[in-house]
Amino acid sequence: MCAIAALLAACGSTTKQEPPPSPSGSPSAPAPSASSKYYKDDGPGDSPPANLDAIPDATPRLEPLNRFANRPYTVLGKDYVPATALRPYKERGIASWYGRMFHGQKTSNGETYDMFAMTAAHPTLPLPSYARVTNVATGRSVVVRVNDRGPFLHDRVIDLSYAAANRIGVAAKGSGEVVVEAIIPGATGTVVAAAPLPPVVAAAPAQPAETPQIAPISRESAGGFAVQLGAFQNFNNAQAFLAHVQAQLATAQVEPRVREVNGLYRVYVGPYPERDEAKRVADRLTGAFGFATAIAPH
Repeated sequence: MCAIAALLAACGSTTKQEPPPSPSGSPSAPAPSASSKYYKDDGPGDSPPANLDAIPDATPRLEPLNRFANRPYTVLGKDYVPATALRPYKERGIASWYGRMFHGQKTSNGETYDMFAMTAAHPTLPLPSYARVTNVATGRSVVVRVNDRGPFLHDRVIDLSYAAANRIGVAAKGSGEVVVEAIIPGATGTVVAAAPLPPVVAAAPAQPAETPQIAPISRESAGGFAVQLGAFQNFNNAQAFLAHVQAQLATAQVEPRVREVNGLYRVYVGPYPERDEAKRVADRLTGAFGFATAIAPH
């Protein structure tokens, strides 16, 4: 659901092309292919860790659930109700991955995202919790710690870190069909499978397949100052980023939007009448969520 492009701090842009669903793959940078531009912008870079294949699975353990990250929230017109206790869960669907765009930023439960750790984002599994993700095509599996929210696009069921996607062999393709099973530490057999949790309790009317732009572009008049969170040449990339930050900012009392300016799709909050007010909001978002922000006339 959640395909990611490279985040730009100020007025830069990303050239990442919208990939097919999402990645996982080899221990080194993938061989040149039709998706090479995708890797260049969001993959492991020219020098991935030498021990990428040796990174161990996450080790399931009982942890207290986050007080704030398991509250109901809304992203792109859909309402999500996360589980508030560990319980059986099993779902089959498409997995994607997210990389450099969020590397070093805060996850939904306030931790720092590391694309080379065995973690994942899920719309409704409790944070934190653990899951086994198995590639249907190959049988390869990985145990991940779920510490973030997403994905929210393209009917995907889980967003893996690059390391996890690499482990099960979907990074190179951008996505792949998987089975996600909750792991309840201490339970007999470790993994307990059951019917899927319903991730969406209310939704906006379904969008036609040929109309993927489910995040409206703001056309409001210019004026004041906006806090820019990212800028993209591709609308789908801006939309994916917007969906992710919406989940993070659900409790911050700000509403991120997309606005087209000079050929770039800018994700921003505001506008605010005075630059000082915009600066205070930017500092608050950077401190709380790790966003790289910029102040710009709206």
